[in-house]
Amino acid sequence: MSFKSLVRELKEIKDGSGSMSRRERRAGGAAEGTMTVQGRGGALPHLRSHRPEVEQQQGRWANLPPELLLDVIRRVEESEVLWPARRHVLACAAVCRSWRDITKEVVRSPEQCGRITFPISLKQPGPRDHPIQCFIRRERATSTFRLYLGLSPSLQGQNDKLLLAARKIRRATSTDFVISLTADDFSRASSTYTGKVRSNFLGTKFTVYDSQPPYDAAVSSSTRSNRRIHSKQVSPRVPAGNYNIATIAYELNVLRTRGPRRIQCTMHSIPISSIQEGGSVPAPPSFIQSINEQTSSLPVSKGKEAVIDFSSTSLTDSHAPVQTNGVPLILKNKAPRWHEQLQCWCLNFRGRVTVASVKNFQLVAAVNPAYNISLAEQEKVILQFGKIGKDIFTMDYRYPLSAFQAFAICLTSFDTKPACE
Repeated sequence: MSFKSLVRELKEIKDGSGSMSRRERRAGGAAEGTMTVQGRGGALPHLRSHRPEVEQQQGRWANLPPELLLDVIRRVEESEVLWPARRHVLACAAVCRSWRDITKEVVRSPEQCGRITFPISLKQPGPRDHPIQCFIRRERATSTFRLYLGLSPSLQGQNDKLLLAARKIRRATSTDFVISLTADDFSRASSTYTGKVRSNFLGTKFTVYDSQPPYDAAVSSSTRSNRRIHSKQVSPRVPAGNYNIATIAYELNVLRTRGPRRIQCTMHSIPISSIQEGGSVPAPPSFIQSINEQTSSLPVSKGKEAVIDFSSTSLTDSHAPVQTNGVPLILKNKAPRWHEQLQCWCLNFRGRVTVASVKNFQLVAAVNPAYNISLAEQEKVILQFGKIGKDIFTMDYRYPLSAFQAFAICLTSFDTKPACE
């Protein structure tokens, strides 16, 4: 049996399991469309059904010898490199629990393979050797921004691979960009909520919040005491919390001097040692469990409600940044040069930017000579963002940034900054 026939049969089995819950249908559809996850317990759901014939079919595939199963999934993963063909890898992970476990072992992180597969890949650093090329589509009517995987938008927009979406919300004293895995649900109580970006009153300073710790050892430095709350007092779908992982500051331009915006990004969750030789970035291996999964596993006495321990940071924003080992990495915008003939500031975007805009920028590492960072590493463009159409922008990122972090930084460029221009 060819691999295409095998994948086709797996998809037929998956489509025939009609007794999935509503949330599992959403998560299953995201495996091929918008990369939604069920809760935060893992990157992909496994199919569940109470129909005997479906259980027998899944049991037949689950009983394959591990060696054969490993070889099958490895070959599928190596052959399907680009979207939409890469959805077959996700189809293998959706067959049953044993297939999912082996698929997660075979599929490597974006830093190692340069490809985005599971939703957790959006929180992991990009490849070291080459950038991952994406584009952002802005919808002015709804103040929505969508991040897609690919070089440029296709003629049929429905064929583009949606990675993340954000909605701009104006408040009295700040502006929020709420980031989600889907483009139709931006609620903080949703399992698709991944984080947000909040500005100050002037729009010159932004704080990036992640919905989960950037790595297992991350601990918030908030000093407020823990609280014990009954399970019925909060929504069971409240996300784990908001962790301050980065600060983006735009330099004030009081004298109105000519030149592009000046940006400085302090990445609290990324140590500066990550760009040294042999350095690495601590990244989450999977999504954390949602509260409703935690409450279901807690013992409940008869006639009593379950009591859960919540720290104040799990329900409110922590203004203190996460703690990382060593000095955090700082990014700055690459200084452009003034072009006498064109009478404008220019940067080499290598053909990825075609429209002049004050929003265009390139970020490089800002390091002290004492840290012994090579000149080539200091000149390497970690993130570049630029305009190619009226509402189309390119976003190329690489190690040590993740897609979520890069998207959050680019979102800050869409806020009005009269004091910086």
